[in-house]
Amino acid sequence: MVILGIYIPVIIFLLNYGYNRMELTFPGIVISFFAGMFFWTFFEYLMHRYIFHFMAENEKATRIVYIIHGNHHEYPRDRERLFMPPLPSLLLALVIFGLIYLAGSLFNLENYAFSFFPGFLFGYLLYGSMHYAIHAWKPPFKWMKSLWRNHHLHHYKNEEYGFGVSTTLWDRVFGTMFRRDEETGDKQAPRNISR
Repeated sequence: MVILGIYIPVIIFLLNYGYNRMELTFPGIVISFFAGMFFWTFFEYLMHRYIFHFMAENEKATRIVYIIHGNHHEYPRDRERLFMPPLPSLLLALVIFGLIYLAGSLFNLENYAFSFFPGFLFGYLLYGSMHYAIHAWKPPFKWMKSLWRNHHLHHYKNEEYGFGVSTTLWDRVFGTMFRRDEETGDKQAPRNISR
């Protein structure tokens, strides 16, 4: 709830600012917002695969990777390890906004950072909420089973597959999706998160 309480006002502010101050059109805002959400899924996959599971040789780098993500793999049911803490999250968000703004300026589209980035943040919130739900509950809808299965197999079967959390699209594209005949891993995994 803290993360939602931080980012929902930021999303609203940026969209409002983009519409009223940057004079973005409503269709332009909608398209770039959804493009930002879609880009989040790609970013999520790349971060999870190449940063969170980076095999560092340096002791300090190994410690950083453990703090960022390794502790979640060691304690996957711990509620405190399912979202990035607010301060590092905000700092990273500022850097990403700056990069999106700079990338947009290369094509004279920097004003669309004020609608693309809120979509990106909304994608992050959906991812975080989905990640929490995957570790806390059974899938509420049949079509969500593959997301639950993919992530649980990632935790309990093989960390080299199943990097997507909010979608399995990029696992399918890059060949890191678990096959249907894989074992299901820890059958208790979806039930309880330690208190």
